[in-house]
Amino acid sequence: MDWLEIDDNWVLVPPKPIAVVHFLGGAFIGAAPHVTYRWLLEAIAAQGYIIVTTPFINTFDHYQIARSVLERFNHTLAELERFGKLRRRYLPLYGLGHSMGCKLHLLIGSLPKINRAGNILIAYNNAPVNEAIPLGLNLSSLLELEFTPSPEETERSIEKEYQIRRNLLIRFQKDDIDQSSRLIEILQAKFANMVTLQRLPGNHLTPLGQDINWQAGREFSPLDAMGQWVKQEFIYKDITRLKSEILRWLNPGIG
Repeated sequence: MDWLEIDDNWVLVPPKPIAVVHFLGGAFIGAAPHVTYRWLLEAIAAQGYIIVTTPFINTFDHYQIARSVLERFNHTLAELERFGKLRRRYLPLYGLGHSMGCKLHLLIGSLPKINRAGNILIAYNNAPVNEAIPLGLNLSSLLELEFTPSPEETERSIEKEYQIRRNLLIRFQKDDIDQSSRLIEILQAKFANMVTLQRLPGNHLTPLGQDINWQAGREFSPLDAMGQWVKQEFIYKDITRLKSEILRWLNPGIG
């Protein structure tokens, strides 16, 4: 499978797709998700999921980003249908987000006439400006800037407007900026048994793990053994577990 660029979206289309996954990455790293999240997205696509990932540039207006992302995503689906790569009406559609990407999926899911089979929200972050911008740059307090919607407004919007009933929240054990605890309370109050929180080994950057092509020498040395161990323990172990949990939730029958 090769990545296709369609209307500023990056797309993977497996031979016999069983569903569509719309991926949104974190702030800043979400500008090139097909690169920064490549291993995870390609691993999911290999199991039959069309991946559509929409890059975005972070601004203070998260409502505008969410609407723009949704518009570009829908246009890309229409293009896939036009070229015969997708029969949308027969395939379920899921949202998959990391960090700020979770917030965008929650805002999209709060818009009118949104129909999705579920959302997977990894390492949800809904931080205010002074925590989200490195060092705060001391600008937010100086100029009284805040994201739109603010963290409090985002929670109220989810409580009143969010429509996606089935949700998987994933929190990593070594993640100090994850805010899934508050989100799970809101979603379970709305949808009860349709919402799951999964705690996994790893940290906030685990979804960005990539393959390291460690080339052993002509004779397998202790250094080669160490390289393979590092690759297995620190690169593959946590992200492979993440991939497995995502796929199990998308298709419980595979377990």
